[in-house]
Amino acid sequence: MSLAQGCHRRAQRHKPLQAGQVVSVTNELFHRANDLCRRRAYEQWHRRQSKQQILRSQVGFQSLPPTRPSVCQGCTNYHGIAYGTSRAKRCTLVCAVHPYGWQGGGGCPDWQGDEGVDG
Repeated sequence: MSLAQGCHRRAQRHKPLQAGQVVSVTNELFHRANDLCRRRAYEQWHRRQSKQQILRSQVGFQSLPPTRPSVCQGCTNYHGIAYGTSRAKRCTLVCAVHPYGWQGGGGCPDWQGDEGVDG
């Protein structure tokens, strides 16, 4: 091998990165840093949730109070999922028969138990 061929091979090994290669290296570094930030944020969130749960249990709020209206207890028509894009606009769909819950006095006339028998 001549001296010129040896220099050419060394130059090929150490040639500068192409534009596409620089972008891919930059993207890889960005994704790696972004992943580290997301992991760190999740760890902080999880730690906060654990601390809040400990505080709730110490204060006596071990479980959330039921949000199901007393008239709807045990009814198979109960749905109870809140829909909406933000907390301020959220609305709970109580059931298919009475979307906002039974507003009349006494028991709901459409109440159905597990067997489908009116109660």
